[in-house]
Amino acid sequence: MRIDVLTVLPGLFDCFLREGVIGRAISSGKVDVRVHNLRDFTTDKHRVVDDVPYGGGPGMVLKPEPIFRAYEELTKEGEKPFVILTEPWGERFNQEMAKELSEKPRLLIICGRYEGVDERVKAIVDREVSIGDYVLTGGELPAMVIMDAVLRLVPGVLGNRESLEADSFSDRGLLGYPNYTRPARFRGMEVPDVLLSGHHAKIERWRKEQSLRRTLERRPEVIERLKREGLLTEEELEILRKIEEEREVGED
Repeated sequence: MRIDVLTVLPGLFDCFLREGVIGRAISSGKVDVRVHNLRDFTTDKHRVVDDVPYGGGPGMVLKPEPIFRAYEELTKEGEKPFVILTEPWGERFNQEMAKELSEKPRLLIICGRYEGVDERVKAIVDREVSIGDYVLTGGELPAMVIMDAVLRLVPGVLGNRESLEADSFSDRGLLGYPNYTRPARFRGMEVPDVLLSGHHAKIERWRKEQSLRRTLERRPEVIERLKREGLLTEEELEILRKIEEEREVGED
């Protein structure tokens, strides 16, 4: 997979692309990430990438010319990339979108900045993406979040495929179960007996229950959606009934 990033602050990506899982994936050649300075695609001596908005208003807007010039340069050879624009009012990024994007052979992420981009840039954009309902100084951090979530799904990037399958949100949006490691007792806190039992069926049942309990407590809308769409098994529905009965007893 190849990802191109278009930004006015390419230095922000240096550490992110050098360290950890992403750094190893790049150095091993499993993925190809290229960060481009938007100013390299300007034609004036001051390398200006922004201007005041027509009609007045605060802030500056990214000009269309450098972005189009960069897009044309990056797409003149090879397969056309799927183009993402990071901006606060875009579609909310989630695990389902990450999986979909991980199946694309090539992405181009345009990092929004200032008061946004000239609306005409949207002519080359396939998807406008936001990572949450808050405002950042620019689209570089969202681009890193998107890349981190997407690249770890590329085959071979994570050595243990089971890690992906156990991730929160990977299983129909359910949150992950609690995890423990050695020592079994730490500062008076103990690992649940079931995890020490070696009984795989009981462990699997416990983990399923904990995942459902955590999701019900923290993201009840996910449980409601799964019920509505008929995506819960009979065993899971039975576990949820048990949890809800415990809640009712606790409230009495």
